[in-house]
Parts: sequence; structure tokens; C-alpha cells
Amino acid sequence: MKKLALTILLFMAIGKISAQTQIQNSGWLFILNSTKLSEKWGIHFDLQARSADNWSYLRNVLIRPGITYYINNRNNATIGYLLATTKTETFGAPDINTNEHRIWEQYIFTHKLKSSFITHRGRVEQRFIEQANGNDIFAQRFRYFFRLMLPLQGKVGVFDKGAFVALQNEVFLNIQNKELLNDSLFDQNRFYIAGGYRFSKKLDLEVGYLNQYSNGKTINTSNRVAQLALYTRF
Repeated sequence: MKKLALTILLFMAIGKISAQTQIQNSGWLFILNSTKLSEKWGIHFDLQARSADNWSYLRNVLIRPGITYYINNRNNATIGYLLATTKTETFGAPDINTNEHRIWEQYIFTHKLKSSFITHRGRVEQRFIEQANGNDIFAQRFRYFFRLMLPLQGKVGVFDKGAFVALQNEVFLNIQNKELLNDSLFDQNRFYIAGGYRFSKKLDLEVGYLNQYSNGKTINTSNRVAQLALYTRF
């Protein structure tokens, strides 16, 4: 059933690809922290900085705190808030700065598959999107995320230290007011492959390539991203 659901989502992600696609190149910095306050409760926090096309300027900053409830060692749920700032520079015109506020809820399930560590995440977002023309938008979006991490030292029961490779994909679906965005259920897809090193149970560092394919109303965008990611756990 999981394989069928994943296959359907992947076909939806690639089904919109057409000749009307612009290519961009950018860099992203991603920092994620998970801190357990007790056996059942914890804090989620991630910070992202993203460049504009051709690394020309800092376009986006995302700040995402949340509160996590640990159901058990394989399942947890989080609710949180996000602030996303966007700066748009246009030659010969003033810069445009807009914000997006989100409330988000997610559920994570983790398990092992032979020597790999697998993460499934479902997230729902309530998006309050500021527009430069003053016609602000409210929309909801669903995201399904799948990540496989493979330690390079072979099969391990508990992975505490060493090199690894990671493969992940995330599909974004517009589930409310899609006509105000790109008028499509499919919003975007992010495919990512990376190599990294786990320094301890508390720290991972990885570098990878991410392709962000975004479905627009009139033209689609394939953003080729070099990403540096830091994961901390306390």
C-alpha cells in the first residue's frame, strides 16, 4: 500500500513537466534542531536561507518553530508556526518584500528497511500569503515526504557515527483555494540526493543536490539547488 501511494504521488509530480519550463540555479542552507524536553514532549526548530537565481542575493528566509509530542520511538506529531520572508529585486525598481505566515501540523513515522533508515512525513499547512498588490491569499497545502538514509559502514542496529548517503522526495499538493495560486492540485516536487557524516547521536552534516520543480500558472520552474544541511538533536 505504501509503495502504491508513493508511486501515485511520484507520477503526479512528473506528470506536469512540459516544454514551458525555466531553469534556475540557487543555494540553500538548512538547519534543523529537535530537542526533547521529556519522554513525551519536545521542541522542533528549523531555519532556512535561500538564494535567488544564480546566487545573486538572499531571496528567502524561513523560520519554523514547533511543539512535538512523541507517541513512541517511531511515531511523533508536531504543530507549529512558520514565517517566510521573500525579497524580490528588479533592475531599475525598488525591492519588493513580502511575508508568508503558516500554521502547520505534521506526523512522522520512522522504521528500518534492512540496513537503511526510513522516514515518512505528512504535513498540512494553512498559508496566509502576502501579495505585493495587497490582495492577500489564504490557502491550504498537503506535503508528503519520504527519506532514506543508508550508513556506508554496512548494516548497523543503531547508527551513532559515520558516513552516510541520503535520498529523499517530497510532493506538495494544493488542497484549498488552488485557483488563487497555480490553479492545479500539483504545486511542486523536491527530489534530493546527498552525502553526509554523522559526528555523534547529536550532529549530522550533509551536502547535496536538490531539484525543486514548481508548477506555475503560465510557466514551470526547475530550480537546481546546492544545499548544505545541519541536523542537531538534544
